[in-house]
Amino acid sequence: MSRWQKTFESNERLFWTFHSMGWAGFALIYYIGSFLHDVRPIWVFIILLNAYAGWLVTIPLRYIFRRARNLSPLKMLGVVLLACYVTALIWAVIKNINYWEIYKHGYRPDAWYMYFTNTINSMIMIGCWSGLYFGIKNFQMLQKEKQNALKASTMAHQAHIKMLRYQLNPHFLFNTLNAISTLILLKENETAEAMVSRLSNFLRYSLDNDPIKRVPLSQEVKALRLYLEIEKVRFDDRLEVEWDIEPSCEDALVPSMILQPLIENAIKHAISKMEQGGRIAISARIFGNDLLLDVADNGPGADIKDGQLSREKGVGLVNIRERLQSLYHRNFAFSVEHNQPTGVRVRLRIPSELKECKL
Repeated sequence: MSRWQKTFESNERLFWTFHSMGWAGFALIYYIGSFLHDVRPIWVFIILLNAYAGWLVTIPLRYIFRRARNLSPLKMLGVVLLACYVTALIWAVIKNINYWEIYKHGYRPDAWYMYFTNTINSMIMIGCWSGLYFGIKNFQMLQKEKQNALKASTMAHQAHIKMLRYQLNPHFLFNTLNAISTLILLKENETAEAMVSRLSNFLRYSLDNDPIKRVPLSQEVKALRLYLEIEKVRFDDRLEVEWDIEPSCEDALVPSMILQPLIENAIKHAISKMEQGGRIAISARIFGNDLLLDVADNGPGADIKDGQLSREKGVGLVNIRERLQSLYHRNFAFSVEHNQPTGVRVRLRIPSELKECKL
């Protein structure tokens, strides 16, 4: 973090920086404006002395204004005006002393309005200082409110994505536990034990990976293989899986658990309906700047209207679409088509983003 960033993030540093720069700027502008009046070192000394006095007398205003902000608008206005007037009066007296006693060596004008004019000028300067103070404070408050609103929106967005992700698991978990229970009743303890181990590894992967983050496709495929091994215990020879993952895709980043609901959907509506020969084909390839993912089955098919399955009553495909929308906005494609010769094919297109390699 740079020094300037630290300054702007600290109210204390920000105040002293702007406070000092403001009065330094006042001295510079005053000197340039009166350059033709006098260029002697004594005049420069008076200008610096007046600027330093202004720097000192306006410091208490910060603490007065800070307390005044907690008052009602009318009381706050009264306190601010009174504090500004008293501060301007004190500064005007100091300036008069500096000017007439030091610069003019004791000469004082007979006209009283010369002193009054100096007080008016001081009021204008103190008013500008106060205006800048409240302006910066209000700007900081607005920025903080925007940051809080953005943080709240981001947290809600992440919670929404997590909700969508975690809605996808209950059906699978219920079916798997039923299958394990059946294996135990049939005394197939070794198979049940292997199934419990695979389920444990799969659930660990599912819960450990943040649905907000993306994971390498190779990691996602590893989890899918665990899932499909569990399902193969249920369906035995009725389920065959074909993998066609291009090596160039293995480091591509994908939303965690984005394909599992598609496979679960294919098993539920295709493989479970078939007595034999059920097949699921999973493919991935790079095309230009996009990653193309396909999940197809050879089941009895379904009615597809406007890219949607008419049989879809759950949250699976809807949640996937919403997750992709949340993560990629409009830079994705999600379509449901008829597979040839039979079945359903789901296609996904997302930006091809590669995992960063550690050197």
